[in-house]
Amino acid sequence: MDAVYIVLMLAGINALTFTTCWWDKRLARAGAWRIRESTLLWLAILGGSVGAVTAQQVLRHKTRKEPFQTFLHVIVAVQTAVLAVWLFAADRVAGLFV
Repeated sequence: MDAVYIVLMLAGINALTFTTCWWDKRLARAGAWRIRESTLLWLAILGGSVGAVTAQQVLRHKTRKEPFQTFLHVIVAVQTAVLAVWLFAADRVAGLFV
């Protein structure tokens, strides 16, 4: 897949995640039914972790909520590790399986 498509897909999922967090915050203020935390975490797992963390900082959304906070930090850590391996060690890792 072309890098441009990957960037566009990641931008889209992060925009969706941020918007979903914004909507959940709005529902919370209105006292309405909320969006499930599992939905927000799945959006982060699917690539929207930057949008979720940005929403936490900008909207002050779920900043003290546990275990949501811990799960989100784990997702970000795993995605960062995978990205680091992909960027810096992909050749060496691929060589192990050839």
